[in-house]
Amino acid sequence: MTVRLAVTLGDPRGIGPEIVARALAEPLAAEVTVVGADDQVGAVAAARRLPVGRWAGQGGARRAGAIAGHAIEAAARLALEGAVDAVVTAPASKQALQLAGFPFPGHTEMLAHLAGDVDVAMMLASDRLRVVLVTTHVPLRDVPALVTTAAIVRTGTVTRTALRNWFGLPEPRLALCALNPHAGEGGLFGDEDDRVLRPAAERLGAAGPFPADTVFVRAMRGEFDAVLAPYHDVGMTAIKVASFGQAVNVTLGLPFPRTSPDHGTAFDIAGTGRADPSSMRRALDLAAALGARVRA
Repeated sequence: MTVRLAVTLGDPRGIGPEIVARALAEPLAAEVTVVGADDQVGAVAAARRLPVGRWAGQGGARRAGAIAGHAIEAAARLALEGAVDAVVTAPASKQALQLAGFPFPGHTEMLAHLAGDVDVAMMLASDRLRVVLVTTHVPLRDVPALVTTAAIVRTGTVTRTALRNWFGLPEPRLALCALNPHAGEGGLFGDEDDRVLRPAAERLGAAGPFPADTVFVRAMRGEFDAVLAPYHDVGMTAIKVASFGQAVNVTLGLPFPRTSPDHGTAFDIAGTGRADPSSMRRALDLAAALGARVRA
């Protein structure tokens, strides 16, 4: 049976509508339902290209956030009802979503809430590397308090289940990235790695914690199937240096696969024809593959 995807268009002021249109211009082994404002959906369906709307000030941002937020809700509803097998989301502005009354740091947290406040994890995946974040969109000053043994174990458990069920890896090999330089150097640069991270790795049966300056290289050489990163920028920097434009954001732990490109709204180049649809296309292809595996 044909895999069914719901695809949101993201913030209409950004590059989401145009990269969706360009990514869908090539044949895709899936049936696609595009979710967005009526005029956007019609443009994608009819012409595979979209005019880029622009609105000034907070009022315009609020309107754009409402369009993006309602599209996310609609796509999640289709997936939860079984009408589609997976969801693909184009980039949305976190600030615009907040202005429109969606009180979530991003897509990941919003989808987790819509699915019943389930435990989720944010993975960035490419052919070279998979990175999963223990903490996501929080200030760096808050990270040490949030990187608890329980949080790491929860993230690792969600990751292992998804790697088995969605990616077909029967015995996933996980590694834990250290929080401090040199994994704390025996407490010289912080004791969190020995006191908090190592017990979590032991409970998960994961390797580490290993210093950030080596663990991602080891994973890229095939030693690990995924690396658990303690905070946003250490994990995102690694995957984007390794595979920028080729990586896909995957929300693990939902009742359905959800993917998105590895970049943001790129307001500065929207409508110029310079937006690269490669990551969106990879998100579509991966969603179709994961949806097929889940459906089987």
